[in-house]
Amino acid sequence: MLKKVKWSGSHYRKNFILILLIASIPGLITGILIYWLAVGAVEDELRKLHGEQIVQRAKNIDEQFRNLEYSASRWAIEPRFSESLRSMDLVEHFTESYDISKTLVRLQETHPLIKNVDLYIEGDKNVLFNTEYHSINKQEVSQFHKTLEGKNIYWGQYPGKSQIGSGLALIHTIPAASKHPFGSIIITLNQEQALELLKTLTPYGKGATFILNHDKQVILSANNTNNQSFVNALKNKLTKLDEDKESFQFTFNNQIYSVSIGQLSRVDSDWTYVSAAPMSSITAPLVIVSRIILVISASALILAIIMSWFASYRIYTPIRKLMGKLMNESAEKWKPTGTDEFLLIEQQWEELSKRSNLLQHRLSKQVTEIKNSFVLQLVQGYFFHYKEEDLEKRMKGYGWIIDNHHYIAINVNLTGLVDSKDRFSNNDESLVTFLTANIMEDIASEMFSQYNVMKFSDLSVGVLIVYPSGILIKEDILQFANKVTEAVNDIMNLKVIITISEPTNKMKDIYHLFEEMDKCKRLRIFENKNQILDIQEIGSLNDINSFRYPFTIEKEIIQAIRMGQLEGIEILVQQFLEEIAEKNGMNEVNIQQGVRQLYSSIQHEILHAGIHPHDLFNGKDMYEELSQIHTIERLTKWFINSIILPFNQRLESRMNMELKRIVEKVVCMIQENYMNDISLDSCAEEAGTNPYSLSKAFKQIVGINFIDYLTDLRIQKAKELLLHSTMKINDIAESVGYRHSYFNRIFKKQMGIPPSQYRKLHQDRNLMKIEKDG
Repeated sequence: MLKKVKWSGSHYRKNFILILLIASIPGLITGILIYWLAVGAVEDELRKLHGEQIVQRAKNIDEQFRNLEYSASRWAIEPRFSESLRSMDLVEHFTESYDISKTLVRLQETHPLIKNVDLYIEGDKNVLFNTEYHSINKQEVSQFHKTLEGKNIYWGQYPGKSQIGSGLALIHTIPAASKHPFGSIIITLNQEQALELLKTLTPYGKGATFILNHDKQVILSANNTNNQSFVNALKNKLTKLDEDKESFQFTFNNQIYSVSIGQLSRVDSDWTYVSAAPMSSITAPLVIVSRIILVISASALILAIIMSWFASYRIYTPIRKLMGKLMNESAEKWKPTGTDEFLLIEQQWEELSKRSNLLQHRLSKQVTEIKNSFVLQLVQGYFFHYKEEDLEKRMKGYGWIIDNHHYIAINVNLTGLVDSKDRFSNNDESLVTFLTANIMEDIASEMFSQYNVMKFSDLSVGVLIVYPSGILIKEDILQFANKVTEAVNDIMNLKVIITISEPTNKMKDIYHLFEEMDKCKRLRIFENKNQILDIQEIGSLNDINSFRYPFTIEKEIIQAIRMGQLEGIEILVQQFLEEIAEKNGMNEVNIQQGVRQLYSSIQHEILHAGIHPHDLFNGKDMYEELSQIHTIERLTKWFINSIILPFNQRLESRMNMELKRIVEKVVCMIQENYMNDISLDSCAEEAGTNPYSLSKAFKQIVGINFIDYLTDLRIQKAKELLLHSTMKINDIAESVGYRHSYFNRIFKKQMGIPPSQYRKLHQDRNLMKIEKDG
């Protein structure tokens, strides 16, 4: 029947289409927006970073040229290039000429952009210095004379000598700032170094970079496009732009370039640098990112479609199951084609509501159980944060009459379960508690109009009584306590401790009533007998006198445990408990305080011995066991059987293992050193113990005493040498650790004959055996 429901319902189709639209379209729109907005923003940011990078590198180039200009100015004012050179005969003063050549060589090495440093001097003899002294002819004089006709310092083309070549040069006349210079310092740039520096303006290895002088002529060019027409087209484009424009996009051969323009301020004029880089190189990282975004968007779209189908399927699954059940109940109402499934659900709602009302009526009969649960939670403090008005409202809702009423609590605690082995065992705690609750229920129903009985997990049962404010209920409470005591004693043969709380008129104080009763129970007499504790009469724990603890007996108990004197420990423990009861009273709070302190001291001794209490007691909660004991006799047995005996047995076991290890070590020592002078004292010292303990342990573990074991080992070794070697008797005696005379006596004592006779006797036997075999 369920197969008819699959896709025929209109509700399912509509929801599937709606989910598909909701899941797919926003994801697709988000992907497109991310692509267009984010990619565009990142592209602008990359162009901006590229422009800032070009400006920064242009500053570096400008700084390099400025340093060169500063160096030239500094060299021009040196005394070596003063007016004295104008009239000096440099041939005659060859030392001066030599010094000038060396100076030019040094100046040439001061900057990586310098290729050559030349000195031209005009006078009676026109001289050109580079690495050497040269006289120049009239034609060359006219070329070099032009260097004196310009500014004091300027950039230009080197006038040239064929062996040097021409190129961009920085020229400074000498003497510096003179209106009638007689010479010039000519600094020729290293073309390769200058181009490498210029290429830093095209960081992607593509595009072109060049520098224009004030006449718009190219003086340096690094063209990675290998196309001169690109540079020419870019120059033409520059002539049409505004002078203050710093960057623009330039299209050449269907490729877009990002062009950056800037000024380099030189001493004689301003240069213009132009850097053109392909946009594809600048935005290369962005291409990968954009592709990733497109892939993610497409994947998200596919995932949205899959998840929408899956979600719609999951949404419809409970509807489909519900429809199947409804069809089984009323198949004639179901029309698969074009029918909204919720119409059928709506039709069934009234019938389900009727059934629900019927169930609600039946549940109303269970108010008693719900009321009991509420009171139990109230007693346990779960509603402590509620307001008094809210609690009263809930109580009234459960049928309680609480206006002008008071509350009083009674706790009945069972004792003696451990001693009643004939009727109950420790595993019958829940059964005993259940029986006690039934007894109290029966008695309370005869005496009180409003009450509630609660079972707890610690062999105790509580009852909350609600009574009118003007009634004196104390006598009824005591009568109730006596009846419960008699019934429990007769039926279950157990003793009870009944605690009666103070009355209160507030529901929020009910939790505190039970708390105070738990504390008051500790004031009971530490004996297994019936007791009734009325908090209003006995006061509180604060009224207890100062506690006196028998430290002397505790020390004797600890010392007896250390010495393993189990015979006297039981008497000491009993004396300890009797002295606590005598000096502090028989109240449970005093007895429990003393025995807990004694247990803590014994536990400290256990830990000091290197034994973990959790391991010794198999993980049992010993404090919990201690709290369940209510007589001094059982406390004494508990300390002996549950605490001291297991500890003593563990110590003896561990001591036996230690002694065995020591004896095994001594046996190895004897076997390795029997031929030497070895004694019980030396072995005990080597093993880290005393001779007495070693002798006792050796006898216990090996079976014979130390000296007998050593003697037997030496005799056995001597017998082997007598039978299987030709050594003399004296030598055999020394090899097994004896003097000759003593060896003869001890051998005869052990074997009954002297060693020489022992050897001869066995040799004769061997000969007879050989003759017999032959």
